[in-house]
Amino acid sequence: MANSSSIHFEISERKVLLRVIDVCVILFSLHLVGYFFDMNYFMINLDQWLGSVILCIYILFFATVFELYDLQKASRITSTLQGVFYTGILTSLAYLLTPFLTPVLPDNRLQIFYFTATVLISLMSWRSIYVKLFASSRFDKKIIIVADAVDALEISSQLQSADPNYTIIGYINTDRSIDMGYDDRIAVLTVAEAEEKIRKENVREIVIASMNSAGITTQIYTWLIELVENGFSVREYSQVYEEMTDRVPVNFVGKDFYRYFPFARSNQNRLYQVYHRCFDVFISVIGLIGFVVILPLVLFGNLLANRGPLFYSQTRIGRNRKEFEILKFRTMIRNAEVDGAQFTVKKDSRVTAFGKLLRKTRLDEIPQFFNILQGNMSVIGPRPERPVFVKKLTEKIPFYETRHVVKPGLTGWAQVKASYGESYEDHLKKLQYDLYYIKKRSIFLDIRILVKTLSTVIFLKGQ
Repeated sequence: MANSSSIHFEISERKVLLRVIDVCVILFSLHLVGYFFDMNYFMINLDQWLGSVILCIYILFFATVFELYDLQKASRITSTLQGVFYTGILTSLAYLLTPFLTPVLPDNRLQIFYFTATVLISLMSWRSIYVKLFASSRFDKKIIIVADAVDALEISSQLQSADPNYTIIGYINTDRSIDMGYDDRIAVLTVAEAEEKIRKENVREIVIASMNSAGITTQIYTWLIELVENGFSVREYSQVYEEMTDRVPVNFVGKDFYRYFPFARSNQNRLYQVYHRCFDVFISVIGLIGFVVILPLVLFGNLLANRGPLFYSQTRIGRNRKEFEILKFRTMIRNAEVDGAQFTVKKDSRVTAFGKLLRKTRLDEIPQFFNILQGNMSVIGPRPERPVFVKKLTEKIPFYETRHVVKPGLTGWAQVKASYGESYEDHLKKLQYDLYYIKKRSIFLDIRILVKTLSTVIFLKGQ
């Protein structure tokens, strides 16, 4: 068995760790400064308990918006400090500008400066420690894979790209047609060698990634059962992959994908459906108010750098494969598809100067609130695709049609987690995110998507 002194934080544990310590470090630092410098505005007590709760909410909200809980970015000092700076400043501003929820502003305005400085310095200090200590290789999780030789390297690279703190020690080959290692970049192990690695190298988990059930011999099966009985972690690859990436690995589950049906109970939950529709209508009304506000600016920009029609409609595929006309602000030159339908790509020459701004800020999508009010779309869901592309993608990507079991959305899990699809590989990745949303959809996941969408708009990640 693995040495019990070996420590590894799972992805979910690290995210909880970051959130809890972010809040604790800031509250403790503020209380400490308030106590030693006699600044009542900082103190945490029964009279100001509501202010402390509101501060925690602001911290967690802005830290999420500025991607401080993205573990890839949280492990890099440059992106971390940038996110911390914006989070600290906006948290302080929001706290100071809502005195009806937070303590009344102090008479000594110098306390405001100390408040902001304390939030920034404490958060920067803790996050620097995290990058140096918790994101280091000393907390790597060592695992062994049970897989076919032809898949082992790809599976290994996918796990390590999803979590840099995963170290693949080697794999047990379940493909009887290949006796030797298929690729020497990852070691092939016998059961005896794997057992030795577990005892001596602090291996923490076995991941079963073989689609060849016949290749899991009686020896391998018996060994795995013994590991489970002794409390060792043995997990199936699709479960591990899904937890690490927030995607469903459709390219590895094959026909067994249908074990995922039925998807999230929310898809049949009447209460959730009513909430979702009310939520769609509420957000659409707010969105259309914003539409009226920005319309003069868009008209002006369209006249200067996007000459031609203001709106653009296009046939898309909705729920249950029903076609509808989607409405957008036009961002491309007229007759952009004179040579036929094409996927949008980065630095697309068909996009006008003003169209680039509309896409970067996602303002081109605002007219779709009309589609949402009509019931053709939802605020959150897989993005609707054009019939010609649906046909092509369905032929090449397994289970692509599955994304049509729910209404398409203005924004979605794939939109906030992946870039525009420029190839079939990109569309496969987006489908994995879409299926994850369909499988896991809930009020909590909807809120996560909305917050990430706000982050996408702020950082101009639209394309």
